[in-house]
Amino acid sequence: MLPAFPVYLFDVDGTLMDSQADICGAVQTVLASHGRTDIPHEVLVRYIGRHLIEEFVDFGFSHEQAEQMMVEYRGIYAERKHAATKVYPGVASALDQLGGRKSTATTKGTPTTRLVLEQFGLIQHFDHVQGTDGFAAKPDPGVLLKSLEALGARPADCLLVGDSPADMEAGRRAGIRTCAVTWGYGEAGELARWEPDFWIDAPHQLLPDF
Repeated sequence: MLPAFPVYLFDVDGTLMDSQADICGAVQTVLASHGRTDIPHEVLVRYIGRHLIEEFVDFGFSHEQAEQMMVEYRGIYAERKHAATKVYPGVASALDQLGGRKSTATTKGTPTTRLVLEQFGLIQHFDHVQGTDGFAAKPDPGVLLKSLEALGARPADCLLVGDSPADMEAGRRAGIRTCAVTWGYGEAGELARWEPDFWIDAPHQLLPDF
């Protein structure tokens, strides 16, 4: 059983929503336009939650090329209108029943995050929406610290809920306790390296009275 926390921070992709088809589809479109059709979906999924520039550089593009490709990605991703994205079963109900204040802590930009939460009917569950806006992405803890600053909260008051090793590392670096979810994109062995404080297999397990 998890204890109750005054503040909860949530990753979005792979934690609240299964968005891999839209994210990876947009990345594949960008890569194909630059002559790369050899990178399978299974590889791209492992990059969800990391900054796109890092991803494109890993695939052999220069930093300058990667910056332009990120701009292209944002346009293509927006055009998809999240048509293949779904909220994970049980997420909405768990958010509705979970006490405490809540914020996102995602690699998406804040405007995109807000639009996605509105589109999928989750926005009302959040006291603050925080994305990665002009600062380093996770595993840097910046987006977590920005969320706490906006809520006037301390790291000791907070639980970070996420699916990736980058989430777990960011939580550790911020001094925030972490909860790894097993339904997302992160591999259990990689998550375990960061010794999450809690593990859950379904959203309702976040509830203190579960």
